[in-house]
Amino acid sequence: MKARIAAVAAIAGTLLAADAAEAYTVYVSNEKDNTISVIDTATMTVTKTFKVGRRPRGLAVTPDGKYIVVCASDDHRIEAWDTTDYKLARTLPSGPDPELFAFSPDGKLMYVANEDDNLVTVVDMETNKKVTEIPVGVEPEGMAVSPDGKTVINTSETTNMIHFIDAATQKITDNVLVDARPRFAEFSSDGAKLWTSAEVGGTVTVIDPKTKQVLKRIEFSVPGLNKEAIQPVGIRITKNGKRVFVALGPANRVAVINGDTYEVEKYLLVGQRVWQLAFTPDEKMLFSTNGASGDVSVIDVDALRVTKSIKVGRLPWGVWVKPE
Repeated sequence: MKARIAAVAAIAGTLLAADAAEAYTVYVSNEKDNTISVIDTATMTVTKTFKVGRRPRGLAVTPDGKYIVVCASDDHRIEAWDTTDYKLARTLPSGPDPELFAFSPDGKLMYVANEDDNLVTVVDMETNKKVTEIPVGVEPEGMAVSPDGKTVINTSETTNMIHFIDAATQKITDNVLVDARPRFAEFSSDGAKLWTSAEVGGTVTVIDPKTKQVLKRIEFSVPGLNKEAIQPVGIRITKNGKRVFVALGPANRVAVINGDTYEVEKYLLVGQRVWQLAFTPDEKMLFSTNGASGDVSVIDVDALRVTKSIKVGRLPWGVWVKPE
């Protein structure tokens, strides 16, 4: 009997350890409330909400896991909050109205899109100083850095262009015209494809970063919805590149695209005005921020179904997941 109890206890301990290994923390910026909501994936509940600067939008955790970095757009600055005690650690320089940013692979540089100034600001994360400013098109928003760190991407909403920036020279080398109002850009993990969304154009464009040629322009069709309601924004790609998830804004859907054939496989109904997306590191779950309904949808990536809705603050905008 004792041996049996010990065996059961050992199994239980193993299961608990497995559960613990899959526990993550999700951060959501609430644009209207000037807060960040903290979600524990073990309980799927909001465990903390803390105040940040005005109109928080783009956010991410630094590669070393120490800070939650968020664009306080109406304060014209970037804030870094400690991930252990959620206290403001420092502010970082940016131009007016920062919206989205991306880190270099080593975490030493941050590239910030400044919507009102038509600039990409490059910030040194170690010295806390502005390195340079790169003139780009009108209303820059989306930012991405290639996996090798050599290429920086900016999307220009009004110019309808994807700007390719050489990370070494900090200058634009190429421009690719896409559909109206490009909002987001994401490299595949091997760097072979660049996926970009066009909100007003209602499409996603896949670009070959080497040749700068358009590989595919993907359109969407949701039964019962006008085409104008389909407004692609956030994009996330699985590490193996087999599936691509696209937030479709007021269509209240996340599109699931085959990364090889570019065919839309499914539309997942989420909350209202879905904006940004974030995987857990194990890619078992995908979180979407739904601005108009003030919640976050949890998507089971393998089953391709929505499993839960979690209420957060008003107008949730950005989302990021940090391993425990």
